[in-house]
Amino acid sequence: MGAHTGEKEHESRRIREGREGREGRESREGDEGGGGGGLEALAAEAREALVREIDASGAWASDPVWREAFAAVPRHLFVPYYYVGVMGGYERRWGESPEAKARERWLWGAYEDAPLATRLRDGELVSSSSQPSLMAQMLAELRVADGDRVLEIGAGTGYNAALLAHRLGDDDLVTTIDLDPEITESARRHLAAAGHHPAVVTGDGARGVPERAPFDRIIATCALPSIPRAWLAQCHPGARILTPIATGLVALTVRDAAHAEGAFLATPAFFVPLRGEGRPEPRPPRLDGLPARAREDELFRFLLALTRGGLDPGDAYALWEHEGRPGRERYGITVNGEQVWAWLDDPEGPYTWPLPG
Repeated sequence: MGAHTGEKEHESRRIREGREGREGRESREGDEGGGGGGLEALAAEAREALVREIDASGAWASDPVWREAFAAVPRHLFVPYYYVGVMGGYERRWGESPEAKARERWLWGAYEDAPLATRLRDGELVSSSSQPSLMAQMLAELRVADGDRVLEIGAGTGYNAALLAHRLGDDDLVTTIDLDPEITESARRHLAAAGHHPAVVTGDGARGVPERAPFDRIIATCALPSIPRAWLAQCHPGARILTPIATGLVALTVRDAAHAEGAFLATPAFFVPLRGEGRPEPRPPRLDGLPARAREDELFRFLLALTRGGLDPGDAYALWEHEGRPGRERYGITVNGEQVWAWLDDPEGPYTWPLPG
């Protein structure tokens, strides 16, 4: 998330400290025989604390209606287990542990304002539940209106689809897609447990879901190298697309099936890449010879990721310095027929770079 004001930082710290105190108290009570009902009460308390923390972050300030959705949808139902990083790998936490303290650690962790690793393959992360405050900001920036049909790219645990279904009040308005049938099957189970039944589709998210189109909003929860043309063709004119690219979030307005344009948000965003046939992981650029301050600067690395293949790292550094180390909000993306390009300040240039078709 972006930087907060000092007042918000203080409020967030106060909430975390209060949560830690309650966690210790509830853990002691759990040792004395707390059962499933106790966990449900604890979940409600943890969810309220999470909502207050997101409030303090300002994530949904532009559309506070999302507060009610986060207060109502139980995140712990979508993460029956998850993994936390430990020395040398990951530790699994799950809600069916025979130990009361372990169950409570799992429950409190489910309501931390943090991403949760939910699926590993050969030691590599392939699916996660995003940081709730980032999810809240993305949903607010999606600018959903009553009656909108929404496509989510990257079903994950199903939690985001549940938030959308709750907000729209109609499960049939929400479609979520993921490539992995194990992920979509578990998402269906989690959604059903929470009382929601949106359309959950197994397939390549870059191709969209034409049988459920047209859509008013598309939101992706995985990083892409460019804007799939299929998405535009499945949108109403005036639709909004919000998707991670490089290490940022771009918000596009769709003009028609061949044209869309929009700028990046100021917020950094790091997501698992969209997986699919013929979609290899790009190699990181060589940074030899660049100053350490540039190599370590997150905004410069965003520029490198955005211009990969279109701008030499040395030229990128010269531009970055010349333009005053621009923030993400000065960049944007334009789709015009078969051409897709990123730009700084102006879609017409002078600084533009082609993106993959």
